[in-house]
Amino acid sequence: GDLREANSDGRLSRVSSVENGVSTSSVRNPSKFSSPWTYLTETSNPEKAWDSLVTAVLNADPQMKILVNEQDKNRKYYYLHASVPTSFPSYGNGGNADAGFDDLEFLLRQEDNIVLYRSASRTSIFVYPLTQPISDRNTNLNRLEKIRATLGWPKLD
Repeated sequence: GDLREANSDGRLSRVSSVENGVSTSSVRNPSKFSSPWTYLTETSNPEKAWDSLVTAVLNADPQMKILVNEQDKNRKYYYLHASVPTSFPSYGNGGNADAGFDDLEFLLRQEDNIVLYRSASRTSIFVYPLTQPISDRNTNLNRLEKIRATLGWPKLD
């Protein structure tokens, strides 16, 4: 799947039907969609909310690595890209450096007081003749829910 940097409009990408993961941008695929979060139950200060989110992401898994942490110069948005080894299914790696990793992206939109997100596996495993990837047992969704629960932020359903 494409990371935000591949989108000229700066939005987070959807998660396709042949990927394991969830995204707030997957509105046309209910099984891959998850609602945005609001941070207003904690604070109305987006910088404070951002600091809390970055801490929660890092604490979600000891192997979590922050790859990008950027803020718009006008403080209109905050963007985070993190990566963590996939917990399931297990990848033999077979020489593919991207295999076995999940990418997490978060976009805090200050004007809406919301956090958009995407979590998806870089690689999916298929078993012939199936056209759907082997399930990740909802590890991407569960990791996001763990982060949200740590923060105490509600979903906007």
